[in-house]
Amino acid sequence: MYFDELDLNDNVLDALYDMRFETCTPVQEQCIPEILKGNDLLGVAQTGTGKTAAYLLPILSKLDDGGYPKDAINCVIMSPTRELAQQIDQAMQGFGYYLNDVSSVAIYGGNDGNRYDQELKSLSLGADVVIATPGRLISHISMGNADFSRVSFFVLDEADRMLDMGFSEDIKKIAQLLPPTCQTIMFSATMPDKIEELAKTLLKNPVVVKLAVSKPAEKIKQTAYVCYETQKLGIIQDIFKQGDLKRVIIFSGKKQKVKAINRALMRMHVNSGEMHSDLDQAERDQMLYKFKSGQIDVLVATDILARGIDIDDIAMVINFDVPHDAEDYVHRIGRTARADRDGVAITFINEEDVHFFKQIEKLLEKEVEKLPLPEELGEGPEYKEGRSQRTSAKSRRRKDRDATSHKRKPRRTENERKEKQPKDKQTQDKQIAEKPTAEAAEGSNTKSAPVTAEDHSTESAQQQEQRKPRRRRGNNKPRQSEADRQDQPTGDADNASNNASVNASVKADNASESSDNASENRSRRNGNKARQGKGKQNNVKEGDKQESNAQQGKAQQGNKTGKGNGKQQAKQGKQANGRQAKQGDKQPSKQDKQANGQQAKQGDKQPAKKRSRKPRQQRSEQESQPVSTKYAKTAGMSPVVNPSQDSGLKSLLKKPLKWLKKLGK
Repeated sequence: MYFDELDLNDNVLDALYDMRFETCTPVQEQCIPEILKGNDLLGVAQTGTGKTAAYLLPILSKLDDGGYPKDAINCVIMSPTRELAQQIDQAMQGFGYYLNDVSSVAIYGGNDGNRYDQELKSLSLGADVVIATPGRLISHISMGNADFSRVSFFVLDEADRMLDMGFSEDIKKIAQLLPPTCQTIMFSATMPDKIEELAKTLLKNPVVVKLAVSKPAEKIKQTAYVCYETQKLGIIQDIFKQGDLKRVIIFSGKKQKVKAINRALMRMHVNSGEMHSDLDQAERDQMLYKFKSGQIDVLVATDILARGIDIDDIAMVINFDVPHDAEDYVHRIGRTARADRDGVAITFINEEDVHFFKQIEKLLEKEVEKLPLPEELGEGPEYKEGRSQRTSAKSRRRKDRDATSHKRKPRRTENERKEKQPKDKQTQDKQIAEKPTAEAAEGSNTKSAPVTAEDHSTESAQQQEQRKPRRRRGNNKPRQSEADRQDQPTGDADNASNNASVNASVKADNASESSDNASENRSRRNGNKARQGKGKQNNVKEGDKQESNAQQGKAQQGNKTGKGNGKQQAKQGKQANGRQAKQGDKQPSKQDKQANGQQAKQGDKQPAKKRSRKPRQQRSEQESQPVSTKYAKTAGMSPVVNPSQDSGLKSLLKKPLKWLKKLGK
């Protein structure tokens, strides 16, 4: 059937004529008349059959005919992915090229603030057609930016994919805001049970159109390779050597594997790119534009590119791994052989994916051709589903490790780097044989003898010994538990107390010896001064006998005073020695008490070590006097006295001996 035979608007037919669209596809032939009548529709058809034009053309022709409010949103089209929303918007611009009074806006996430302002302005002014993803549209609804009270058309494109992505609650929430007179249209490539349940809640007496449900196009040549995981890249390299293929999509289920495949292709000098959810929206748009324009020959992508993306001249689709859902396989290979073109679909079947590919063959109702591997790669596994082929927990863990092997792992500590020493078989057998005997002996002991408090204490002590000792600040010795103190024999306690007393007495003797040495040094200094005074008096001239006699008398008085001072200092030294000796005698007694029982009472507190102080020297009256009269008020305050500004004080400080002699005279 031709488009001219349908009851479409003249402006829409002019746009189709300019785009060289003349004949209708089977889906378009059956869906367009029902939508023009105003009936709810459920359309299920295979990918690449023109479902987008099947609902856009009748809606645009009805909006152009008039009778709908110009300041309100008249049509809402839901899309599962951003790329599909952009593609629908581009098709909208082409079909509505001659429609001056019909406006549209695409709403999806991942954009900047300017794009968000444009979306907000379009929703407030009332765009005729809104093409949106569920998440971004829900955010606008929650902020009160959108009014759906006068919507006339509600379209769900790729409804099965939206339900798989978990948007069923969002779709129901949006549907509750629509008026009861709204016409609902639902399109899907597959027809699972959940789509039928959703259709019952949203559609009112729908017209169901089903064409080749869950089956790919007939012009797709499907083949497969049964191979190991390590042979897949070699097969790709062999395929690229056979022909100059410039329009290839390689699908993988994980984005980590997509990155690894792209890196391997770049090492093979293949002009390739990657498409996954880790890319920003601008990077995804740029990558898709490069592939469409021919700047990139091979595109490695996840399943975000498997739904509704219409790219011309795709020669081959390669499934690097088998999808676990048979319907996802149909969507993947549906990217090729579009618009009556030929295409090739190749699938790599791992030894663990045989079960899933057999489910796909059941859905297709035919067996896919298995090609032999290249000779240089060797033989592959058998295409047989058995117990060995089923996925086990071990294989799933191995897959997870392979998927996360590219990630940077944290550095291991020194303890983790130490490899565990393997045990010999003989030692292992001995340990296994000794375990039951030890358990039996313990059982007999527990039955024969009752458990006492000492046993509990020994068990707790053993547990604490197994634990790592905590290190305290300022003391590297490990703590001593209470159980260890209680279980320690009396001989050890006596030895510890004797050692502590000996150490304390040694310290006291050292302190007394140091104080005696200090007192002897002081007495020697005083004796030297007295001897110097005697020598000076003996060198007096013989002529002045009277003066010498008088001076001798004074010298004798000075010697007496010097001796008195020496005696006083000796007494002070002896008193200091006695005090320190008393302190030294007290220390071992305290340590003995602590060793006998005070440590258990006080816990883990250790006595502070007493520092031996030297006896304080008393200043003479001459030394206590201020240096100069200028700084008499501030004598002893070092920050106030500035010797660099006082020339007299500076000269005195440079020559301390002369200054002392002057003060003595």
